[in-house]
Amino acid sequence: MELSELEKRITRLEDIEAIKQLKARYCDICDDLHNPDRIASVFAKDGIWEGGEFGQAKGHEAIRHLFSGFRDQFSFSQHNIMNPIIEVDGDRATGSWYIVGPWDDAKQNKKIWMTAKYNDDYVKVGGEWKYQHLRVEIRFVAGR
Repeated sequence: MELSELEKRITRLEDIEAIKQLKARYCDICDDLHNPDRIASVFAKDGIWEGGEFGQAKGHEAIRHLFSGFRDQFSFSQHNIMNPIIEVDGDRATGSWYIVGPWDDAKQNKKIWMTAKYNDDYVKVGGEWKYQHLRVEIRFVAGR
C-alpha cells in the first residue's frame, strides 16, 4: 500500500472519530438542560437545527434562542445515540444516527420516551468538524 493511500485512510478514520465526538458533545449539551450558552460551539456560523414540531433555527443566535426554549420545556433528557453511518468527502460529511431516551416535559408535567433519527450534514471549519445542518425526525413518542 502506498503511503499516500494509508494517509487518506487514516485521515478518513480520524474524521469519522471526530464526528462521533461532535455528536457526543452535542448530546452532552442537550443533556445539560439544552444549554443555550454551549450549543453554538458545535454549529457552523450559518448552521441549521431542524426538528419538525420542535422548530427550526439558522445561525448561532437563532439556535441559542431555540435551545433557551428547550431549556424551559425539558427539565431532563438523556440522549442515547446509536448506529452511526458516517460518510466523509473531504471537508464535508453526512451522518445518520438513531436516538432513544427519556425526557421530562416540564411544561406539560409529563415524562415521555422518544425515538428519533438524526440526519446530519457536517463541515470542517478551521480543522474542526461542525454541524452544517442537523435534522431530527421524530419516530415515536410515548407518554404524551
